Amino acid sequence: MISDKQLYAALGNTLEYARFPEGCTFERGKVRDWFCKGDRRILVTSDRISAFDRVLGTIPFKGQVLNQLAAYWFEQTRHIVPNHIVSVPDPNIVVARECEQLSLEFIVRGYITGVTNTSAWTNYAKGVRCFCGHVLPEGLRKDQKLERPILTPTTKHEAHDRNVSREEAIAEGLIDAKTFDQASEICLKLYDFGVKLAASRGLILVDTKYELGLLDGKLVVSDEVNTPDSSRYWYADTYAERFAAGEAQRQIDKEYVRQWLAKQGFTGDGTPPVLPDDVRVEAAKRYMQAYELITGKPFEVSAEPVGSRVSKALVTLC
Repeated sequence: MISDKQLYAALGNTLEYARFPEGCTFERGKVRDWFCKGDRRILVTSDRISAFDRVLGTIPFKGQVLNQLAAYWFEQTRHIVPNHIVSVPDPNIVVARECEQLSLEFIVRGYITGVTNTSAWTNYAKGVRCFCGHVLPEGLRKDQKLERPILTPTTKHEAHDRNVSREEAIAEGLIDAKTFDQASEICLKLYDFGVKLAASRGLILVDTKYELGLLDGKLVVSDEVNTPDSSRYWYADTYAERFAAGEAQRQIDKEYVRQWLAKQGFTGDGTPPVLPDDVRVEAAKRYMQAYELITGKPFEVSAEPVGSRVSKALVTLC
């Protein structure tokens, strides 16, 4: 594991924005920058961090963790569903096949938790008992394991994510019934596989978000799979004790940053607070811990600054 001293030193050497060669037309998302070349999409995973639909700054090595961990999960799950990956030419870059993205994000939840407006616990605490078409029983507690995992879709092309049920998504023309059911089956299989692999590493895969697209008329999984940005992970060995005591779970994911923001009174409205250096460093440590625990491999970084390394790679790809 990289030392705290190295992490503090790296705070000024993060990849906030990819520098593309002159003449290369590109786009930026919350976390990834990309351009298309023929039937390929070249995606750069930056160190930007977002929460509550707002970009908040950068976390050292976050982009590398996400890119390499996503690549790991894509490889591990290709027996369940094909994915869009062609190659990983750089720790922060992936070359993918261009596909037609579905208009929904598919969130699978095995536990009731969360602090965002779309989270299961936030809605349940407000009295919602039919969540995305799933009837939830009375008496659930925060972080409680559900009787079985549930699929809770959200919209993805709106200013803010919005929960929808299967029936609502179909009625609004966001997806057809056949495609929804196929996607649902795939996502539940991906989650089940992820839960079992995480358990073998001493972790609980609490919930996660999947994105799927159509490639040659068939569904493929895209974007990222089971990363600390798209998922919640808890340590399994202390789950029962902490749940019984009503204490927060030990976690290694982006939820740490969300919870810090919520404690400052920010949940998406107004100007977000600036992330202090100690929060950025702690977040980086959790991302790297997630990589090492899940893959069983040490997290390695190059001596070359991430910005110049990525820029060199993009020259050959553009």
